[in-house]
Amino acid sequence: MKKYLGVDYGTKKIGLALSDDAGVLAFPHSVVINSKDAHEQIKEIAKANSITDVVVGYSKDLDGTENPIMENIIEFQKELEGEGFSMFLEPEFWSTFQAKRMNDDSVADASAAAIILQSYLDRV
Repeated sequence: MKKYLGVDYGTKKIGLALSDDAGVLAFPHSVVINSKDAHEQIKEIAKANSITDVVVGYSKDLDGTENPIMENIIEFQKELEGEGFSMFLEPEFWSTFQAKRMNDDSVADASAAAIILQSYLDRV
């Protein structure tokens, strides 16, 4: 059994979700302000929850090309890989938009992370 961390990486906020202990269901966890301390906060959350595998939304524009935020996501991915985390990119399309339709704006990013993580869990 493996527990996962899901990440909806945004320029202002980073949504986080956790899987259950069986790695089957995803649940919104929290939202971290994207600042110089964000990566450290995320690593602490992952370590506190015995997470070794992180799933990050792979962001593309409508035409299928990588959008500008992907540069930051790849850097984020490399940093966590350097800390020993296994990283997985999960294609995501309008997960934040979908989450905002279902939730209050303050938790939408965490809900978007749960959508991304659940998509990954359903596939593996």
